[in-house]
Amino acid sequence: MDDSSIGVRIRTFRGKALTQRQLADQAGVSVDLVRKLEQGGRQTASIASLQKLARALDVDIADLIGKRAGVPSTDPDSGIVAIRRALTPVDDLLGETNEEAAISLDEGRRAVDYAWGAYWVGRYELLTAILPSGLTQLRSTVHAARNGSVAVANELLARMYWVTGCTLVHLGQTDPAFLAIRQALAAAEDGNDPLLLGTIRGSVAWQLLVQGRYDESRRVALRAAASLEPAGEVTPAHLSSYGSLMLLGATAAGRAQNVPEALSLVEAAGEVALRIGGDRRDYETYFGPSQVVMQTVDVNVSSERYPEALAAAKAMPVNGGLPQSSRARHLTDTAVALTRTGQHQRALDTLLTAERVGGQDWLKYQSLPRHIVSELLDHDRRVPLRAFARRIGVNT
Repeated sequence: MDDSSIGVRIRTFRGKALTQRQLADQAGVSVDLVRKLEQGGRQTASIASLQKLARALDVDIADLIGKRAGVPSTDPDSGIVAIRRALTPVDDLLGETNEEAAISLDEGRRAVDYAWGAYWVGRYELLTAILPSGLTQLRSTVHAARNGSVAVANELLARMYWVTGCTLVHLGQTDPAFLAIRQALAAAEDGNDPLLLGTIRGSVAWQLLVQGRYDESRRVALRAAASLEPAGEVTPAHLSSYGSLMLLGATAAGRAQNVPEALSLVEAAGEVALRIGGDRRDYETYFGPSQVVMQTVDVNVSSERYPEALAAAKAMPVNGGLPQSSRARHLTDTAVALTRTGQHQRALDTLLTAERVGGQDWLKYQSLPRHIVSELLDHDRRVPLRAFARRIGVNT
């Protein structure tokens, strides 16, 4: 078995402290699953099962499935370390607040929009080069702001912190990511836009979801949704923000294996999407019929309801409004369902489409495609699959 496999990591972390059965009992999974993973009979499992195993082993799920690649750089002002430094300034303690680095509000808007544009097409390495300076400049802009510009400057800083947190999640840096999103929330609270504030609270819930804190994620998302619950006639942006929070609550409920609640929340979000009538992007968040289908598939895949996931995927609008990274992720979820229902060629074709849609920058930092390919290699070792496996770093 490859020493980078999940099974080897489980066996290593388990060591002599736990037997396979003790681990299974503590995690609340079957001992057969633990045994098959360790023996290589299975290359991966559902996200919920992996999260339970990680918690029982007292490790982060990233340690269990394999940390994502780093972002090496010769520029000291870019990369993960530079972002960490920008997130933890000490200028106030040194009395060196630098207002000379401030940029205008228009320049700030362009910088924020550029960063989010890069994020939605999966340009994570580019983002590690532009986020450190963007954070520093907008923090200075807030310090220099006066009177009516204070709220707007804080909202721009909040959006830059926000995209930083989201980027760090994809780079496997969950701790600084959570720091970034909490700083985004603090800046948004000094702004004057309740929709921005509610949506960033939703991003806090998303990060809790990534950490496996499903109940907290669901509660944070639904509380944020309650604060934005539409009363009477509201703008489409308001409906979009509310609907996306409902979907996030559904995803968290699905990961916690509370399928009835998850599907009920998805249905409620679907009614909001119908009211809007199409896909929208508001406050850096996509919502509409396409997103509802995507999250319905996600809920079913995370609860190992693979036929239901494939049935739901058929409803995806042909010309929907999902961004590249979301479309690629949806295709990857679909490939999981196809693999688990024995449709191996269709699974590979779907993964190849995800590769084209997401691009190499996106694919490089995704662990799920590698696990699917490892599973497919047990059934098919023909040239196309092996070539794809080599491209994404899976040993053949």
